[in-house]
Amino acid sequence: MLRFIFSFFGAIFSVVTMGAMMVALTIGAVFWMYGRDLPSHEHLAQYSPPTISRIYSAEGRVIDEFAQERRLFTPAREIPDMVKHAFISAEDKSFYTHNGYDPRAIVSAAIDTARGNTRGASTITQQVMKNFLLSGDRHVERKIKEIILASRVEGALDKEKILELYLNEIFLGQNAYGVTAAAQVYFNKTLSELAPHEAATLASLPKAPSDYHPVRRKDRLRERRDFVLKEMFENGYIDEATYQAEVAMPLKSVQNGDFEPYQRSLPPRDYFTDEIRRQLSRDFGEEQFFSGGYSVRATLDPEMQGQAALALRSALEKYDRSRGEWRGTGKTIPADTLGDEAKWREALADLRVARDIVLEHPWHVAVVREVRDNSLLLGIEDVALDDPRGMTVPRSDTDWFKGSLFDNFEPGDVIHVRQMTQDSDGAFIRWTLRQVPEVQGGFMAMDAHTGRVIALQGGFSYQNSVFNRATQAMRQPGSSFKPFVYASALDSGYSPATIVVDAPIEVDTGAGVWRPKNASHQYYGPTPLRTGIERSRNLMTIRLAQEVGMDIVASYAEKFGVYDRMGLSIANSLGADETTLFRMVAAYAMFANGGERVEPTLVDRVQDRYGSTVYSHESVFGNKRVCVDCDNPDLPQGQAPRIADERERVMNAVTAYQLTSMMRGVVDRGTASRTVNLSVPTAGKTGTTNDAKDVWFVGFTSNIVAGCYIGYDTPRSLGRGASGGGMCGPVFNQFMQEAVKKYGGGNFKVPEECQFIKIDRFSGARLPADASGPNVVSECFRLGEEPIFGVMFDGGFAISGTFDVIQPDGSTVAQEVTTSTGDKAIVGPKAGFGTLSSGGLY
Repeated sequence: MLRFIFSFFGAIFSVVTMGAMMVALTIGAVFWMYGRDLPSHEHLAQYSPPTISRIYSAEGRVIDEFAQERRLFTPAREIPDMVKHAFISAEDKSFYTHNGYDPRAIVSAAIDTARGNTRGASTITQQVMKNFLLSGDRHVERKIKEIILASRVEGALDKEKILELYLNEIFLGQNAYGVTAAAQVYFNKTLSELAPHEAATLASLPKAPSDYHPVRRKDRLRERRDFVLKEMFENGYIDEATYQAEVAMPLKSVQNGDFEPYQRSLPPRDYFTDEIRRQLSRDFGEEQFFSGGYSVRATLDPEMQGQAALALRSALEKYDRSRGEWRGTGKTIPADTLGDEAKWREALADLRVARDIVLEHPWHVAVVREVRDNSLLLGIEDVALDDPRGMTVPRSDTDWFKGSLFDNFEPGDVIHVRQMTQDSDGAFIRWTLRQVPEVQGGFMAMDAHTGRVIALQGGFSYQNSVFNRATQAMRQPGSSFKPFVYASALDSGYSPATIVVDAPIEVDTGAGVWRPKNASHQYYGPTPLRTGIERSRNLMTIRLAQEVGMDIVASYAEKFGVYDRMGLSIANSLGADETTLFRMVAAYAMFANGGERVEPTLVDRVQDRYGSTVYSHESVFGNKRVCVDCDNPDLPQGQAPRIADERERVMNAVTAYQLTSMMRGVVDRGTASRTVNLSVPTAGKTGTTNDAKDVWFVGFTSNIVAGCYIGYDTPRSLGRGASGGGMCGPVFNQFMQEAVKKYGGGNFKVPEECQFIKIDRFSGARLPADASGPNVVSECFRLGEEPIFGVMFDGGFAISGTFDVIQPDGSTVAQEVTTSTGDKAIVGPKAGFGTLSSGGLY
C-alpha cells in the first residue's frame, strides 16, 4: 500500500515535472523563436528624437519654430522629479524595481482579460520598445517581443536613460511629443513651472490623448487626473496636504482659454525666417532641419525688419490706391450667417485671409453686413459689436476708387479695415477700407562689411503670398545693372572723366534692328562717364560695353555674383538678363566696402541640440575678421587697433571708390536726387526696365547697403511716369533714415592710391584746382597714371540718323571735337553720318 502511494505521487510528480519542463521548454522556444530577429536596442543609447528647430533674433528672442513633430528634447537630469513621479504613478508604479516587465501585472491583466475587462500591462520600458523598435503587428507577438527587448534594454541602459527616452518620445495630443512640448502646449509653462495637478494632467494623457481632450472630455480628464494624484500620494511622492490641495484645483488649459497660447508670443512667420528655412533645408536637408533640434541665431534686426515692411508696404499701397480700383480680398461668407454673430465670427475665423499686416495700425479682417447709401455696416474680427468706435465705414472713405458702394460691395464680402487716427493725439477718426495691392515688390538690407542681412521683406504680406520676391523673383534689373558695365571699364583703364558719345545707334540682332533710346528720348553728344551714370544714359552704356567687350562685362557680373552665367547680348548691358534683388544688393555691397568679396547671410550661427556649433558665418573661409593690436598694451598714442580680414578682393580699391563717387552723383543730382536725401553720404543707382515693368533702386551708405524692387508678379507696365527713382527711391529713403539713426554712417573710405583732379562734369575737361561751381567735381584718378583728356569713345557703332545734341542748359549748340587721329569733327546741331567717325577712338 505504501509502495502504491509512493508510486502514485511519484507519477504525479513526474508528470508535473515533465509538464513544467515542457512548459519551460515551450516558453523558451517561443522566446528564442521571437528573439532571433529582433532589432538591435544598442542605438537607443545614442537616440536623438525628432526635435523642434528654433530661430532666434540677434537679441536672442525666439522668432520662429519649424518641426515635423512638436518636441523639445530635455535630458533626464533637467526633468523635475515631480513630473517623473506623475508618469511613473500613472503608467508603471514598479518602474524602479522591475527588470523591464512586470509578471504580476501581466498575470493580473490576463485574468481581467479573461473576465472581459481588457487592460494593458506594459511597463514604461515596454512602451519605449513599442515606440522605438517595434511595428504594430499582432498583439500577442508584439507583447512577447516587448518583454524580450525590455529585459535586454534594462541590462544595457540605466533607469534614468529609459525614462528620458519615454518622456521625450511619448505623444500627448495637440501635436505635442514629449513632456516639455506638452507643458508648453497645454499650459504655456516650462516643466519647472508645473504644479503637481498639472503634471498629473499630462500623465493622464498617454493612454489615449483624444479620449482625454481638455475641452471636449474635460470631466473625464479631470477624473483621470485625480486618479493620478491619488496614486502619487499612495506611492509617497506627495503628502496628504498637497494631495488634498491639488485635487481641489480646477482643470485649466490653453485649449480652454485659461492661458495664452505659446504661439501668440511669437511674431507671425514672415519672409525672413521662411528664407532661413529654405536655405538651411537646402544645406542640411529638409528632414534633418525639421527634426534636428537646431538653434539658429539669425542676423535679423527686428526693429529694422519692421521698418522695411513699413516702407515697402507704404509704397505699394500708395501706388495701388492711385489706380482707383477696388478688388477687396475676393473672399465671401454666406449671407445667411450675417444675422447670427457667433456664426459669422466663426465663418470669418475659418477663412485664410492675411492677418499679418501692420501699416500705421494693424489691419482687421471684417465682413460687410449691410450695404447702405452712405456707409457700410461691418462686423470686425476681434472687435465687439458694441465697441465705441462703431462698425461703419462712411462713403467718403471710398472716394479713391470708382463706383458707388452698391457697385463694389455685397453683404458677405470679406474685406480689410484699419482705424484712422489723429496724428496729433492718436484719437480715433473712423474705420477705413484697405486692400492688399496687386502690385508687389521686395526689399533687402545688409551690413556691407560682414554680409549680415538685417531686413528682408519679400512682398506686401507673407500670409497673402509666401513667394519671396527678394530672393526668388527673377527679374530684369534694368539700369541698376549699369554700374557693373562702368566697373569693368574703370578697371580696364577708363576714368570717370573719360568721354563716351551719347548718340543714337542701331543694332542688328538677327531678328530685326534694335534702336535703343535714352529715357529722355534726347541725346547729349560727348559726355563723361560720370554724367552717363548719374543721368542713366542708355546709349553711352551700350557704346561703353562694346568698347570694353561684353565678355569682360559678363565676367565682372559673374564675379560679383549677379549672374551664374550671363548672356553676351549687347542688350544685357542695360540689365536685360534676369537676376534677383538678393544678388544685386550683395553685389552692391562690394562697391560699398571698397571692393572686397562679401557673402550675404541670414544666419550668424547654427548649433545642434547639444549646443555644438555646426555653422558659423564668421568662421567660413573669406569671412574671418581679426582685430589687429587689440591686445597690444604698447600701442603708440594716437594709433588705434584695426580690423583685418582675409576676404578676396574682387575690385581694385580705386575703382570701387571711383564708382562709389559717381553713384553718389546719382543721389546728389541724378535720377534719385528727388527722392533720396539722407544725412550721410549716400550712393546708389536707379533701374527702370522697358515699359516700366520693373523698377529698382539699390544704394548704400558707408556701412549699410539696401535695395528695392517693385513690379507685378506677371510682368506688365506700371504706367507712364513709373521709375525706379520715383517708386523705389522713397522706400530706400524711408528705411535708411531709420537705419542711419541706429547704425550711423560717414564718408566713404578714400584709397591712398587716389589723386584728385577737378573736372567739368559735363565736358570732362580738366579745371584749375581753385575751380568751383555746380559743374565742378573733384575726381579720383589712379596715383602715378597721367589722365588723358579729350579722347572720346563710341564703341564702334555708327551714329543712326540725324539728331539734336542737347547741351547741359538744354540748348542745341554745335560742338567741335578732336578725334584720335587729330582731325576735327562737328557734333550737333543735327549731327549725323558724315560728321562723326563710325568706329574706334575719336
